[in-house]
Amino acid sequence: MKAFRIATAILALSTGMALAENPMVGGAAMFEDKNIIENAVNSADHTTLVAAVTAAGLVETLSGAGPFTVLAPTNEAFAKLPAGTVENLLKPENKDMLVKILTCHVIAANAMSSDIMGMVDADGGKHKVTTVGGCEFTLMTKDGKVMIEDGQGNVATVTVADVKQSNGVIHVIDTVLLPAM
Repeated sequence: MKAFRIATAILALSTGMALAENPMVGGAAMFEDKNIIENAVNSADHTTLVAAVTAAGLVETLSGAGPFTVLAPTNEAFAKLPAGTVENLLKPENKDMLVKILTCHVIAANAMSSDIMGMVDADGGKHKVTTVGGCEFTLMTKDGKVMIEDGQGNVATVTVADVKQSNGVIHVIDTVLLPAM
């Protein structure tokens, strides 16, 4: 009887773990055993980001060991930029600026939303973070959501949090973050 209870407990635990799967992003399943790039290419909401990462030559980097926390703007976030901005950034002569903007969306850590909220709370409501691109952004929370203020005062909201990857985590955001001018 004891063995039966143990087996039942193990089954209940494994069933519970199966329910704690990654959220879907852009209509696609995200797999914890795949890296950031392997998952991002499947998201219909991140085709602009994937094109930009490719043009910037960052595919190999973001496929690496990490850990990385990627604040991943959606296609709609890129569409909010002034007309022609994305097209100009994708030109070879603007690669340095594109790399800067994209690496400002990467933090060299594996920061789940609960970690970020803890840092924000510990710092009295705002937490400064320096990105891989050298940008200093401010993390905040509002109504249980993580928000990021960029170097120009724009605020992005995390719309899908805690998408676990083999080399870090993705948080989907609704605004492209920009470095200070």
